[in-house]
Amino acid sequence: MTESDPQLERIRKLLAKAEDPAVTEAEAEAYNQKAAELVARYGIDQAMLAASGAGTDEIGTLKIPMDDPYSRDKASLLTSVAYPLRCRTLLHRLGQKVESVTVFGFRSDLGRVELLFTSLLLQASTQLNRVRPGGFFPGESLAAYRRTWLHGFARAVHERLSRAEQEAVRTAVPGERSAELVVRDRAQMVQHAFDTEYGDLRAASPRRLSGSGYLDGHDAGTKANLDPATLTRRRKALR
Repeated sequence: MTESDPQLERIRKLLAKAEDPAVTEAEAEAYNQKAAELVARYGIDQAMLAASGAGTDEIGTLKIPMDDPYSRDKASLLTSVAYPLRCRTLLHRLGQKVESVTVFGFRSDLGRVELLFTSLLLQASTQLNRVRPGGFFPGESLAAYRRTWLHGFARAVHERLSRAEQEAVRTAVPGERSAELVVRDRAQMVQHAFDTEYGDLRAASPRRLSGSGYLDGHDAGTKANLDPATLTRRRKALR
């Protein structure tokens, strides 16, 4: 996605409308949803071009560092972005800290993952600096609230991106091969590459989180700005 990409420019215009204080919350959400659809459409277009031989797209890796605090929760957000975009993740841990995450996928999809994660991490950081527990659980720590808030935020992002990707496949213009088959084959190729490299590793045990922030975070995630143009911003650590 370059600065001159017409799809990216259209996304910018939609998000500018969503950020206009004159529009209603429902209108802003509609603009943001359309932006998510265009991000998904970009991924399908690149996949179909590669499948037809009109473009090139190879499987590669992208390693993204994670910073404390909440490195595990940041890694969870990255995974929630990566999986709907047909990528896989490997967490590099040192004790309870996640030092970095390696993302496996096709180059065009890795670009989308990095762009969206950068934007969403900045949005989460900004909001976490403001939100506080609502007092429903006396004595609840701020850290526990923030962890569950991030969990809810990541879940909502995953749901939105999954719906957008499914709709992009469903509405793709037919070619020599259907978009559904192209996407399925690409997902299998990525999984095979991942298994070949790291198939002997075990999945991490599910986390048990305590805190009341999940619903607040989920609500924020449903309204998050899915703007890929924020790659030029500097990734900020959560405070």
